[in-house]
Amino acid sequence: MINYVWPIIVVVAANTLYNISTKLTPGKVNPFASLSLTYLTATFLALLLFFLTSESKNLLTELPKTNWTAIVLGFAIVALEFGYIYVYRVGWKISIGSLVANISLACVLLLIGVLIYHESISLRQLLGMVLCVLGLLLVTK
Repeated sequence: MINYVWPIIVVVAANTLYNISTKLTPGKVNPFASLSLTYLTATFLALLLFFLTSESKNLLTELPKTNWTAIVLGFAIVALEFGYIYVYRVGWKISIGSLVANISLACVLLLIGVLIYHESISLRQLLGMVLCVLGLLLVTK
Protein backbone atom coordinates (compact mmCIF):
# COMPACT_ATOMS: atom_id res chain seq x y z
CA MET A 1 0.00 0.00 0.00
CA ILE A 2 2.80 2.45 0.84
CA ASN A 3 4.25 1.96 -2.67
CA TYR A 4 0.92 3.18 -4.04
CA VAL A 5 0.56 6.15 -1.67
CA TRP A 6 4.04 7.64 -1.28
CA PRO A 7 4.12 9.29 -4.75
CA ILE A 8 0.85 11.08 -3.95
CA ILE A 9 2.35 12.30 -0.66
CA VAL A 10 5.36 13.65 -2.58
CA VAL A 11 3.07 15.39 -5.11
CA VAL A 12 0.93 16.97 -2.37
CA ALA A 13 3.95 18.11 -0.33
CA ALA A 14 5.75 19.49 -3.40
CA ASN A 15 2.59 21.17 -4.67
CA THR A 16 2.08 22.80 -1.28
CA LEU A 17 5.62 24.23 -1.35
CA TYR A 18 5.13 25.15 -5.00
CA ASN A 19 1.98 27.20 -4.39
CA ILE A 20 3.36 28.93 -1.29
CA SER A 21 6.59 29.81 -3.12
CA THR A 22 4.72 30.99 -6.18
CA LYS A 23 2.38 33.18 -4.13
CA LEU A 24 5.34 34.69 -2.29
CA THR A 25 7.32 35.46 -5.48
CA PRO A 26 8.02 39.20 -5.26
CA GLY A 27 5.62 41.24 -7.37
CA LYS A 28 8.38 43.54 -8.60
CA VAL A 29 10.50 40.78 -10.15
CA ASN A 30 10.09 39.84 -13.78
CA PRO A 31 8.56 36.35 -13.58
CA PHE A 32 11.02 35.00 -16.14
CA ALA A 33 14.01 36.22 -14.10
CA SER A 34 12.61 34.37 -11.10
CA LEU A 35 11.89 31.29 -13.22
CA SER A 36 15.47 31.38 -14.53
CA LEU A 37 16.79 31.03 -10.98
CA THR A 38 14.15 28.37 -10.35
CA TYR A 39 15.35 26.35 -13.33
CA LEU A 40 19.02 26.78 -12.49
CA THR A 41 18.19 25.30 -9.08
CA ALA A 42 16.10 22.55 -10.67
CA THR A 43 18.85 21.74 -13.19
CA PHE A 44 21.45 21.45 -10.44
CA LEU A 45 19.16 19.25 -8.36
CA ALA A 46 18.16 17.05 -11.32
CA LEU A 47 21.82 16.54 -12.28
CA LEU A 48 22.78 15.75 -8.70
CA LEU A 49 19.94 13.24 -8.38
CA PHE A 50 20.82 11.72 -11.75
CA PHE A 51 24.37 11.05 -10.65
CA LEU A 52 23.22 9.75 -7.26
CA THR A 53 20.66 7.35 -8.74
CA SER A 54 22.11 6.33 -12.11
CA GLU A 55 24.09 3.13 -12.42
CA SER A 56 25.99 4.28 -15.50
CA LYS A 57 26.56 7.91 -14.38
CA ASN A 58 26.72 8.80 -18.08
CA LEU A 59 24.24 11.54 -18.91
CA LEU A 60 25.28 11.57 -22.57
CA THR A 61 24.08 7.98 -23.03
CA GLU A 62 20.76 8.74 -21.35
CA LEU A 63 19.80 11.88 -23.27
CA PRO A 64 19.36 10.12 -26.65
CA LYS A 65 16.78 7.87 -24.98
CA THR A 66 14.47 10.85 -24.49
CA ASN A 67 11.98 12.08 -27.06
CA TRP A 68 9.87 15.14 -27.83
CA THR A 69 8.00 14.79 -24.53
CA ALA A 70 10.94 16.16 -22.52
CA ILE A 71 10.94 19.35 -24.60
CA VAL A 72 7.16 19.77 -24.49
CA LEU A 73 7.26 19.18 -20.73
CA GLY A 74 9.79 22.02 -20.46
CA PHE A 75 7.42 24.38 -22.29
CA ALA A 76 4.47 23.16 -20.21
CA ILE A 77 6.27 23.67 -16.91
CA VAL A 78 7.36 27.22 -17.77
CA ALA A 79 3.82 28.05 -18.88
CA LEU A 80 2.36 26.46 -15.75
CA GLU A 81 4.62 28.38 -13.41
CA PHE A 82 4.18 31.65 -15.30
CA GLY A 83 0.42 31.12 -15.11
CA TYR A 84 0.50 30.41 -11.37
CA ILE A 85 2.65 33.48 -10.68
CA TYR A 86 -0.01 35.56 -12.43
CA VAL A 87 -2.90 33.71 -10.78
CA TYR A 88 -1.61 35.11 -7.51
CA ARG A 89 -0.49 38.48 -8.89
CA VAL A 90 -3.96 39.25 -10.20
CA GLY A 91 -5.42 38.56 -6.78
CA TRP A 92 -6.49 34.94 -6.44
CA LYS A 93 -6.31 33.71 -2.88
CA ILE A 94 -4.00 30.72 -2.31
CA SER A 95 -6.96 28.77 -0.93
CA ILE A 96 -9.06 29.31 -4.05
CA GLY A 97 -6.69 29.79 -7.01
CA SER A 98 -5.05 26.40 -6.75
CA LEU A 99 -8.38 24.75 -5.99
CA VAL A 100 -9.99 26.17 -9.13
CA ALA A 101 -6.97 25.30 -11.28
CA ASN A 102 -6.67 21.74 -9.97
CA ILE A 103 -10.38 20.92 -10.12
CA SER A 104 -10.49 22.31 -13.66
CA LEU A 105 -7.44 20.22 -14.53
CA ALA A 106 -9.00 17.08 -13.06
CA CYS A 107 -12.13 17.58 -15.17
CA VAL A 108 -10.13 18.20 -18.35
CA LEU A 109 -7.93 15.14 -17.72
CA LEU A 110 -10.99 13.00 -17.09
CA LEU A 111 -12.36 14.01 -20.48
CA ILE A 112 -8.97 13.45 -22.15
CA GLY A 113 -8.77 10.02 -20.53
CA VAL A 114 -12.15 9.09 -21.99
CA LEU A 115 -11.82 10.71 -25.41
CA ILE A 116 -8.16 10.12 -26.26
CA TYR A 117 -7.04 7.17 -24.12
CA HIS A 118 -10.40 5.39 -24.24
CA GLU A 119 -10.52 4.97 -20.47
CA SER A 120 -13.89 4.00 -19.13
CA ILE A 121 -15.82 6.37 -16.92
CA SER A 122 -18.29 5.22 -14.33
CA LEU A 123 -21.50 6.95 -13.38
CA ARG A 124 -19.88 7.73 -10.02
CA GLN A 125 -16.94 9.45 -11.75
CA LEU A 126 -19.31 11.40 -13.98
CA LEU A 127 -21.30 12.52 -10.95
CA GLY A 128 -18.04 13.46 -9.23
CA MET A 129 -17.11 15.65 -12.18
CA VAL A 130 -20.54 17.31 -12.09
CA LEU A 131 -20.05 17.98 -8.37
CA CYS A 132 -16.61 19.42 -9.09
CA VAL A 133 -18.07 21.80 -11.67
CA LEU A 134 -20.81 22.81 -9.22
CA GLY A 135 -18.13 23.30 -6.57
CA LEU A 136 -16.19 25.56 -8.93
CA LEU A 137 -19.30 27.65 -9.43
CA LEU A 138 -19.79 27.90 -5.67
CA VAL A 139 -16.23 28.88 -4.77
CA THR A 140 -15.84 31.41 -7.58
CA LYS A 141 -19.12 33.28 -7.08
